[in-house]
Amino acid sequence: MPGYPCEASELVHFRKRIGEKGIELILQESIRVNGQDSQDEQVSVDTTVQEKNITFPTDAKLHQKIIKRCQVIAKQEQIPLRQSYERTLKQLKRVQRFRNHPKNKKRARKADKKIKTIAGRLVRELERKLPVGSVYQKDLQLYKQVLAQERHSKGKIYSLHEVDVCCISKGKEHQPYEFGNKVSIVLTDSGVIVGAMGFRNEYDGHTLRPALEQVKRLVGKLPKQAKVDRGYRGEKNIEGTEILLPTPPHKTQSYYQKRKLSRLHRKRAGIEAVIGHLKTDLRLKRNFYKGILGDNINIMLAAAAFNFKRLMNRYKVSFCLFLQRLFYSLQSFLSVKNKFKYTF
Repeated sequence: MPGYPCEASELVHFRKRIGEKGIELILQESIRVNGQDSQDEQVSVDTTVQEKNITFPTDAKLHQKIIKRCQVIAKQEQIPLRQSYERTLKQLKRVQRFRNHPKNKKRARKADKKIKTIAGRLVRELERKLPVGSVYQKDLQLYKQVLAQERHSKGKIYSLHEVDVCCISKGKEHQPYEFGNKVSIVLTDSGVIVGAMGFRNEYDGHTLRPALEQVKRLVGKLPKQAKVDRGYRGEKNIEGTEILLPTPPHKTQSYYQKRKLSRLHRKRAGIEAVIGHLKTDLRLKRNFYKGILGDNINIMLAAAAFNFKRLMNRYKVSFCLFLQRLFYSLQSFLSVKNKFKYTF
């Protein structure tokens, strides 16, 4: 049976070796091969959320993971624990499992508190028994930070293995909160992605200037106009680029000006479909790479793949049209030949 073209670990080493700048060069090349379509004077800018590959975070899940990790550390370092809590945890998890039943809510809340208490005990016990300067001190500090955070704490940790994950609310009815990072996409009117950049959880208006700086770095010039939605309130001009924000029409505007602006903002909505393709077809929906570097790499690779796929589709259409014309030419030639044959 044929095997894979390369080992999965080789791709990991390749990404780490070229780094974020190398991935940006790949994106720049995907823009260059699209020719004049990447040189449009008007671009559309929008943000979306790239979710991280983590479970939906709850306090109970995080506390249970802290307990498991503390038990693993104790086993590796051969530290005798005062109590393993195996039997107690099994009972508490069973109570938590049926927390949605009206009669079990009070018991489930008590079980949550008990599990948090056990996690704190294990962390403090390991702090006492581990030597000063142990390699696990950083992990224990992380566990203490998770145990100390409350509902309205700032800078919460939502995952023990991905501490940089942000909680982002985009106002979606079916998904009020998404856990990952913010992505800014810049699209030309011809359909080429000329900018793809990762952020944490900044206000949309604060992401616009860095996004346009990346466009200048990749394309070599800034666009004349950037069409945005109302989430980008703030700057109206960035280094000569006019920011077109949807606003109610002025009394002084003519009918032609109103129609022109309306048409431009309707065209901006086309970027939503491109973001949908990036998520469903090109793996922007869920990021499996680690850390902030992995976030940025996945975003730029998805954008580069979109541009290369666009070019391949153009070649495919051109080739199909060539075959169609060739077929019609042969068909007409054969029909003329047969007609000439029967005439004589």
